[in-house]
Amino acid sequence: MTITIYHNPRCSKSRETLALAEAIASNQQRQLIVVEYLKQPLNEDELRHLWQQTGESLDAFVRTSEEEFATNNLSLADADKVFSAMAVAPKLMQRPVVVVDGRAVICRPPEKIHSLFAEAV
Repeated sequence: MTITIYHNPRCSKSRETLALAEAIASNQQRQLIVVEYLKQPLNEDELRHLWQQTGESLDAFVRTSEEEFATNNLSLADADKVFSAMAVAPKLMQRPVVVVDGRAVICRPPEKIHSLFAEAV
């Protein structure tokens, strides 16, 4: 089983979550996959799938405070346009996101990772 973290190394919350994921992966002898999504952007389908795995509302998954949200005249009411913009401007995705066993959690705060693993075990 693998643990995947969608990570932005410039984000302190993402770095904290990565450290927790590394410790959990080591303890559970799981492979850890780190995806720097700003360097390896997800396409629209991958973004939609990841969002669905979180079970969160779209406003929790999208960083509406980013300049690109306003410049692209985005509205959470138009999910197609939002996912299209996110594929081009990946920093619109909330971070960090951790995926385990087909379930994902937006780890803000980083400690949210513990509930994901407590449920997965």
